Amino acid sequence: MPLERWSDRVVVVHLADDPTFTDDLLAFDAAVGGDVVLDFAAVRHVNSSNLGRLLKLRKQAAGEGVRVVLCGLSTEVWGTFLMTSLDCLFEFSDNVPTALATLQMA
Repeated sequence: MPLERWSDRVVVVHLADDPTFTDDLLAFDAAVGGDVVLDFAAVRHVNSSNLGRLLKLRKQAAGEGVRVVLCGLSTEVWGTFLMTSLDCLFEFSDNVPTALATLQMA
């Protein structure tokens, strides 16, 4: 899981497709000291355990006042978020630059 420290308060996490995706989510700690952009550009599928881990990360981040923005979702992955109504719980952006701009505007 490549981590890119964009600034002192923003980290970009470039996720890979499974099986690495699952390992990345298990290893990733939302307490990185700032806001997080999760780049899904290389992810083609998410399963229920991935979604559960994302929900846990969201809860942990919210408790610490950290924003998490998901970006670069494929049509299939976006459809999963829509079908499970998780599109209402997360912040989304089209790509990494737009996600970073969203965080900077806040």
